[in-house]
Amino acid sequence: MKRATNKAVYIATTEPNSGKSIISLGLMQLLLGKVSKVGYFRPIIDDFEEGGVDNHINTVLNYFNLDLKFEDAYAFTRSEVIQKKHDNKDDEIISKIIEKFKAVEDRFDFVLVEGTSFSGKGSIGEFDINVLIAKNLGVPAIILESGIGKTLNELVDSLHLAYDSFEDKGVQVLSVIGNKVEQQNIQLVVSELEKYFPSEVIVNAIPLNPILANPSIKEIVEVLNAKILFGEAYINNQAGYFSVGAMQLPNYLNHLLKEDSLVITPGDRADLILGALQANVSENYPSISGIVLTGGLIPEESINKLIEGLSDVVPIIAVDGGTFAVVNAIGAIKSQIYAENKQKISTSIKDFEKYVKVDDLIERLITFETEGITPRMFQYNLLKKAKSERKHIVLPEGLDERILRATKQLIDVDAAEITLLGERKEIEEKIMALDLALDLDKINIINPVESIHFDDYAETLFELRKHKNVNLVMAKDLMEDVSYYGTMMVYKGHADGMVSGAIHTTQHTILPALQFIKTKPEASIVSSVFFMCLEDRVSVYGDCAINPNPTAEQLAEIAISSAATSVAFDIDPKIAMLSYSSGTSGVGEDVVRVREATEIIKRKRPDLKVEGPIQYDAAVDIKVGKLKLPDSEVAGQANVFIFPDLNTGNNTYKAVQRETKALAIGPIIQGLNKPVNDLSRGCTIDDIFNTVVVTAIQAQES
Repeated sequence: MKRATNKAVYIATTEPNSGKSIISLGLMQLLLGKVSKVGYFRPIIDDFEEGGVDNHINTVLNYFNLDLKFEDAYAFTRSEVIQKKHDNKDDEIISKIIEKFKAVEDRFDFVLVEGTSFSGKGSIGEFDINVLIAKNLGVPAIILESGIGKTLNELVDSLHLAYDSFEDKGVQVLSVIGNKVEQQNIQLVVSELEKYFPSEVIVNAIPLNPILANPSIKEIVEVLNAKILFGEAYINNQAGYFSVGAMQLPNYLNHLLKEDSLVITPGDRADLILGALQANVSENYPSISGIVLTGGLIPEESINKLIEGLSDVVPIIAVDGGTFAVVNAIGAIKSQIYAENKQKISTSIKDFEKYVKVDDLIERLITFETEGITPRMFQYNLLKKAKSERKHIVLPEGLDERILRATKQLIDVDAAEITLLGERKEIEEKIMALDLALDLDKINIINPVESIHFDDYAETLFELRKHKNVNLVMAKDLMEDVSYYGTMMVYKGHADGMVSGAIHTTQHTILPALQFIKTKPEASIVSSVFFMCLEDRVSVYGDCAINPNPTAEQLAEIAISSAATSVAFDIDPKIAMLSYSSGTSGVGEDVVRVREATEIIKRKRPDLKVEGPIQYDAAVDIKVGKLKLPDSEVAGQANVFIFPDLNTGNNTYKAVQRETKALAIGPIIQGLNKPVNDLSRGCTIDDIFNTVVVTAIQAQES
């Protein structure tokens, strides 16, 4: 594919409670200083209560005031993904994630994508899902790992395992970060990581910060179902050091030595409550964040009245349970960063800026170029391009079940205007028999013999073919054939393209086009290509359907036409002229023909990148390519493969398709003045859908 400057980054981790929020918040602040519009997207979020929102999304959208609706900032909830997988609808998961991500990407200069949080049901296999999503979005990753409870080796090994998983799937990792590391170990962690990762991977370590680790008073209230007695306006205060008040006030005051301490005391200890409040306003003691009253006890009315009269009151909350149990419960809270907690957000951003190599990271983010494309993204881009300039495609085989089902899909996504050829009543009956919810008001149905254009079409065919001894009667007979009628619709401009072949032979489909649509001025032959959508890239194979034994001149033309088709579909062609020999070593008529074809291409189109003769392994494997053809700019990275004959091409594409489960879109006919494409008689509904979409795009170029 053409290289494009990256517009997104994927933040991933391997475990829950890794502290992804510090990276999201820090990166968002950093990016907003470099580009004007930054978007935020989460492919999969945790389930939330009806009428509620996801906390991660809400925090980012509100704090940074992003022009993005909550429902546009994610694709699925966790439960929705589990249900889709249960229904064997994995393809729908990736397709919708791509669609929603691209909608955000189109609106913003850069998109920060945050992976899943590994919480709740369905977290098994979650890491693999994140790798798959990043791969299909075509964005690089930043990997985060918590250092809590891990040795140095365990932290490094875990990050390296995650790194290998992303890289093995073709996802480039820009940075790895050890988070929640003990402050004294920061440099040790960075040094150790630098030993195990390539120099282009930016390594960082961020220390564990109590402000981020400890909960706010609001979180304590929610988790412990506490009752707020006073200071609700300060409910977002950040709890710091926990101090238990179980001694006399003079002794307890000696324990109030740290800023934002949280006082935990039985509710009947009025002396400690008032003493802590007084210490909070005293210049000789640090501020406290709040007071937790245990035992379900509430101060007496006279004490409450005294507190109400104070000018400066921190949150005071009452909870059930003994002091020891409450302390343990508060210590077990997994604190989150939420929109109202400004202190945590600002702390996260400051820590990110202090401990992450921000200049190096922003440089990598903005200048990173994407390579390759996954089948899902390729299909998404095809559909988007087809919809950008809607074209009219005629399908002559209007009674075929696959054609009808594909037509419904095409209409549902508004990919093209569709005309079906056939008798209307028969098509209606077939749709009813299939229980297919295809709205006939949204498509055109034409019976050729009843068409108002029938006579005009027949006369046009007669004029075009009378030099071949075709008379008017013969022309009318031919025009009753749906292939001739559909092709004439394209010729006359009443349709922009035609797709046929589900029940007709290739010759039946292509012959009318050769007779009167004819080839482009620069083309002497018609040829074909397949888009081979492999796991991590899209390749172009030609010719695999039409020309049995092309000459050197024809091979050259097939290559040039295939390059033009590639460019039309945003693929930067690197052409491999395939043979059983690479370079100048081979002998024999077949290899000489490929060598001659390569020379013709270089002479006619010196701007094209082409290599030949070249063997398939040297064309696709960078190590083999550099070994056999060290000076080639195509070897090892070819994406357009021209086969020496039909036998080789047809068998190769089918072998690759079956063995790798690749999606093969085609054959796509090239060289005609207007697009007419052939289907295999074993085609699937998806084959028809994809071929119509490709035909519509070809029509945009005509």
